[in-house]
Amino acid sequence: MTPTLRITTEGHIATVTLNRPDVRNAFNDEVIAELTQAFGELGQRADVRAIVLAAEGKAFCAGADLNWMRRMADYTREENLADAGKLAEMLRVIYECPKPTIARVQGDVYAGGMGLVAACDMAVAVEGAGFCLSEVKLGLIPATISPYVIRAMGPRAAHRYFLTAERFDAQEALRTGFVHAIVPDAAALDAKVAELCAALSSASPNAVRECKKLVQDVAERPIDASLIAQTVQGIADIRASAEGKEGVQSFLQKRKPQWLQ
Repeated sequence: MTPTLRITTEGHIATVTLNRPDVRNAFNDEVIAELTQAFGELGQRADVRAIVLAAEGKAFCAGADLNWMRRMADYTREENLADAGKLAEMLRVIYECPKPTIARVQGDVYAGGMGLVAACDMAVAVEGAGFCLSEVKLGLIPATISPYVIRAMGPRAAHRYFLTAERFDAQEALRTGFVHAIVPDAAALDAKVAELCAALSSASPNAVRECKKLVQDVAERPIDASLIAQTVQGIADIRASAEGKEGVQSFLQKRKPQWLQ
């Protein structure tokens, strides 16, 4: 049986590839469990400094698998709660993964697939990729993915695309901030992802981890005494850390830091 995911590691970069091209990489309960496990385990590996989420075939992810949807149609509310909870946990694990994550979007992204992209720290897409939050056409809402998608594209764009279920192109995804860059083809996509991975690998692993948490902690919070105190504590802690001291000393001594040796 062909595995639903393919996981490879090269240097300090791990790649998790959705491997169901025959169903446009739609996910089901099995894929959800495997993605949760993969990002949970890779996030704890000291040798991994970044994780790329990629996909085989023409589509990145078409959302929920049709056979899985047929089973869900007969679920009780309690069964739906348990099922949705597993999807929510997968997205949380990706979003909170201690390692920086990059979505390599080589094709169309629909419905729940939008959540996968939004849960990653960065996203790069080919020009031909299409995007759609199609739930309302099925009488549903993008509830579980909404915290991540709204953070990625902003509430104004979400109002439109949640409600209309319009398909939009990569240029619009870039304009809204849903993706960070668009490129013309697969070769350029690999080059851009490699460029981001190189930048991530050259930085202090601890600082990258703490910066990721900093963005999540600070975003959209009021700038009050509590937040200011938290940021003061954050810079004091990182300055006093082993990598913080090494980074400053290596800069002053005009040498490479230990994490690049």
